[in-house]
Amino acid sequence: MASKKTKIISGVVLALLVVAAVLALIFLRPDANPGSKAIEFQVTHSDGRVVVFPIRTDSENLRGALEQKNLIVGEEGPYGLFVTEIDGEAADDSQRQWWCFTKDGEMLNTGVDDTMIADGEHYEAFIDLY
Repeated sequence: MASKKTKIISGVVLALLVVAAVLALIFLRPDANPGSKAIEFQVTHSDGRVVVFPIRTDSENLRGALEQKNLIVGEEGPYGLFVTEIDGEAADDSQRQWWCFTKDGEMLNTGVDDTMIADGEHYEAFIDLY
């Protein structure tokens, strides 16, 4: 049978583990950044033309910022908006094309709905093949 001191220590350790787990959930999730922010969105069209759009927005995610400027069109899917058109140019599905999004040259692992934005960030999009 465990002593009273062992039970108390076990309870304290368990409580600390629970607190650590809660803090990890809070600090490791992608945070929304409320308030006004300025981002840049660079579109490379299939003809090689590059257009940079400075965007000032209160939106928390990339989708909101791009829709605010009427830059994207897409189809709702199980993971949010699947972008099919940017700045008037549609990706041609029959040619196996899709719009690829990057941030500072690194491919995004989230869609436009789940990409939280912060002031000063730079995003890019270009047509790629799948």
